Amino acid sequence: MGEAAKVLTRLGFEEYLAAEEKAKVKHELVDGVMYAMAGASDIHNRISGNIFARIWGGTRGSPCRVYMSDMKLKIDNWRSYYPDVMVVCADDPHPYYKESPCLIVEVLSETTEVVDRREKLEHYRRIPSLEAYLLVDSRVRRVEGYYRQGEQWFYTEVVGAGEVRVPCPSLRLSLEEIYEGIELPDRFPEDPDA
Repeated sequence: MGEAAKVLTRLGFEEYLAAEEKAKVKHELVDGVMYAMAGASDIHNRISGNIFARIWGGTRGSPCRVYMSDMKLKIDNWRSYYPDVMVVCADDPHPYYKESPCLIVEVLSETTEVVDRREKLEHYRRIPSLEAYLLVDSRVRRVEGYYRQGEQWFYTEVVGAGEVRVPCPSLRLSLEEIYEGIELPDRFPEDPDA
């Protein structure tokens, strides 16, 4: 005989914060439902760390703060994520979450790519303070950027070598810096443009 169905409870952001404070693993809040997060790979962590270190150096002496994957980003009352790297330059006083990032970076993997490209892209672009969203691949040397200019968004892609513009703090990140100490191919083997 099967298990009895359970009522799915939708949590608001304050209830989520209270539950997350007691949780043994991190959860993202998606449409009021908490989803446990899996751990990240060595390469994922090293890429995030390289980006964090370079951007942190660029924020010294400025009002901007850089956060890694332990700081929550509140999207609205029903949605919250843990971006891999996030920069906040505005006054955003909440000690356990932020609401006004100017830059968000997500490191792509096979298990996160679809959510990062679709769901998160859709919700991140609605944040009024956001100037750029970077997708950094952990399987090949590729960074994709979505940049706000006024009411429009523009897409760029850097593959193999080159630089990516970071609007806040204003700097350029080379793929050499992003992938420092990590050996990856420039393209996927099945890529027809290779």
